[in-house]
Parts: sequence; structure tokens; C-alpha cells
Amino acid sequence: MRLGTIAGMTSTWRSPGLRGKILYAFLASLLSAVVTTFSRLHVTHQRGRSGAVAALPEGKVIVVANHTSFADGILLALACRRLGRSLRLLGTAGVFAAPIVGPLLRRLGFIPVQRGSATAAESLTLAAAALQAGEAVGIFPEGRITRDPAFWPERGKTGAVRLAAMTGAPIVPVAIMGAHRLLDRKGNGWRLLKAFVLTPEVQVLVGEPIGVAPLVRDVDDEASIRAATDLMMARLTTALEQLRGEDSPVREAGVAEPHPLVSDRSHSA
Repeated sequence: MRLGTIAGMTSTWRSPGLRGKILYAFLASLLSAVVTTFSRLHVTHQRGRSGAVAALPEGKVIVVANHTSFADGILLALACRRLGRSLRLLGTAGVFAAPIVGPLLRRLGFIPVQRGSATAAESLTLAAAALQAGEAVGIFPEGRITRDPAFWPERGKTGAVRLAAMTGAPIVPVAIMGAHRLLDRKGNGWRLLKAFVLTPEVQVLVGEPIGVAPLVRDVDDEASIRAATDLMMARLTTALEQLRGEDSPVREAGVAEPHPLVSDRSHSA
């Protein structure tokens, strides 16, 4: 599938196909067994539903999550599998350069992001192609593991909202709590040993789908893109507050106010 919607570029995203789906299912089962050894993954919905309830919309959808750990990608992908979808994650290009891991991730339909380069926007073209093919695309909008000492989200980058405006896909905010107890930015040998003994709980809360159309009429309108991104992060932070049972100490200016982002429960591909 070929798509050229960003700065005149054309890029190809290749569907994993049947073999890719089988490989994804096998790896998901394997990783689920590993994750179960070190943690207890619990997935709920903001409306109170839990377990293997397909809370994600059918067809094209963008899943955004907060980022506190190197384990977040695996945990988010496993949570989405429980919710009936195989996630195509955007990840740092350095991982895709690895001899075995890189080709495997591409085979699964994952998308490399060359952060801070002139070609970084090409990842959005690839992601848009995946969305137009009816896939679920996963993004960590902070662009890195949060540096907040209390693990609250940083201000989000605009890629997820740009994708939503380009493709009409809804955005589903997903809050993750407890992943840093498995893997952090340092001291992970001791951290994993402790997790193996104590098996800490990792909680995932799935929010309501968001449609950005009421806010973003033009993908070139930087002000509306930025405003919609801040409001998307407000929804994500609210979900994390619900998980943690406490209020975030810092919010971006204005994001705590009611806003016109709407739930899109009726979305279909």
C-alpha cells in the first residue's frame, strides 16, 4: 500500500500477511508467558469493564500510551492483544538496526522512527499507510521515557494527532502504571530479580476513543494540532490519575478545562 500525504513523500508499508499474523500470535504467547513470570498484567476500561473485552474500535485506530519503562512496548502490545487487536508500534530506529530484531519487527509490521532527523516524518507516512489498511497503530507521544521523577507524562509530540487528522482514525488513550518496576533506565538486573520474587502488578487502563475532527480542520494548522495534542495528553493523564488514585501535580496550561474532543464509540473502518 502506497501513500504520499506528508510533504510529497511516498512510502510503502507492507502488511504482515497470514504468516506475519501467525508469527505475531506465537511471539505474543511467548512474551505473555515471560511477562507473567515477572508481573501481573491487569487490563481495565474506564467504563469499568475488564478482562478480554474488545474495548478497542474495529478498523483503523491510533493507540497512545504514557512511557515510563523499556517494557512499555511489550506490555502495550500484550494489552491490545487481550482487547482483540494486534498493534503495529512505532519504535526508535536504533532497535530496527539490530541484525535479528530489526527484520523481525519489520515482519510484524512495526514502524521505525528516526528521531531528530530530516526523515523522521516518513514514519508518519508509513503509519498512515498501516492505518489505511485497517490496522491499530501504537505511539508513545512523549517520544521518550518520561524524565518526571514521579513518572507523570511529559508534554506530548504532535505525531499522533497529525495521523488522526490525516486518516480519520480515532485515538484511544491507554494509561500504564507499574511498568517501571520491571525495567527502568538503570539498575535493571536487581529490578528484574525483585520482580521475579514479588511479581508486581502492572495496571493498564483503556480510555474512550477520541475524534480530533472538531478541533483540527487542516493538518497544516499548527495551532490546532498543538491544542489537540495537549488535550489528548490531558485525557491520557486523566486515565493515569484514575489508575493512581491521585491528581497530577502539573498540567499544561488549559488542559484541565473541559474541551471539545469527542468520544467516537461508533467508529468503524
